Amino acid sequence: MENKITLSVIKADVGSMAGNHITHPALLDVAESVLEEAKDELIFDFHVTHVGDDLILILTHNKGESNYNIHELAFKVFQKCTKVAKELNLYGAGVDIITNNFDGDISKNGAGVAELSFLERTPETLVVFGADKTEAGAFNLPLFKIFADPFNTPGLYADLNLINGFKFEIWDLENHKRTFMNTPEDYYKILALIGHSSRFIVKRIFPKPGSIIPEDEAVAVSSSERLNEIAGKYVGKDDPVMVVRAQKGLPSLGEILEPFTLPYLVKGWLRGLHWGPLMPVSVKEAHPTRFDGPARVIALGFQIKNGKLVGPADLFDDPAFDETRRLANKIASYIRSHGPFTPHRVEDYRDTTLPKVIEKLIEKFEPLNK
Repeated sequence: MENKITLSVIKADVGSMAGNHITHPALLDVAESVLEEAKDELIFDFHVTHVGDDLILILTHNKGESNYNIHELAFKVFQKCTKVAKELNLYGAGVDIITNNFDGDISKNGAGVAELSFLERTPETLVVFGADKTEAGAFNLPLFKIFADPFNTPGLYADLNLINGFKFEIWDLENHKRTFMNTPEDYYKILALIGHSSRFIVKRIFPKPGSIIPEDEAVAVSSSERLNEIAGKYVGKDDPVMVVRAQKGLPSLGEILEPFTLPYLVKGWLRGLHWGPLMPVSVKEAHPTRFDGPARVIALGFQIKNGKLVGPADLFDDPAFDETRRLANKIASYIRSHGPFTPHRVEDYRDTTLPKVIEKLIEKFEPLNK
């Protein structure tokens, strides 16, 4: 197709069954019904899935990123799902949709959004990731390893299309600013920032001159919404989504999945107050229960042909990740043994309910020299 395709991945927690660990099947049915009505008119194709209690809409269209009508469609889906969630008396019905006043950008309502626009390649391969019980910066580590670490991605030294490196768009979520840095020349500077994943996140990654991919086409994007800032209080974790394009001038599928063989520590878990391992799982195992964890991540692989989705392949539904899952459980048991002490409890607890408790307790303090 000559015009650019846009892939929009939009997620929200609109209600969960038995606490906050899994999306009720009725909500998936409602979402599919609404999107089916829009197919071949507003959107080319769609796929509905979930990770934990987060409903994920995967949409293809030619309207571009941040399009009013596409975001309005997603808002309609989440509103209808919230209505059903309330009828079923589900836990947290509509919790991520902070306001019912839609102004054209659903991220302002509390939904997570990751969108890419690109000229469709032959073939066009991409992976959609979704994480539950963690924060917006949870994808910093794998994005760096995929696009900057030659120990993870041999294509960075063995493929002429990758050897020039990539351009990282990094956001400062506290000051609401951004910067661009290049690999390999800014390798250490990038790490200085994104290692602090609660503040700095990798928002997008672009090819550099010499790539067969146009320089203005992002090849990876992650959601950046911080739910507590939108709501003005703690209502749940950010639970980010991410899209990574693969193959033919980009990292291969194996290079994209390899970082997730390490169950690295992420912030979130129960009450958003703890650190713990991120466990790669199939969709059918994406229902964190133990201490609201371990935090889960799913990966769905697609081909795109003329804007239509071919797939998905459930990429973590593979025994090759069994050892990772076993290690994640061991790490979970170890770090849980610390209970309310660091390193299990996060030190930066501003986006949790704990500050209100601390404020009350501080009122009882008296000067040391009294």
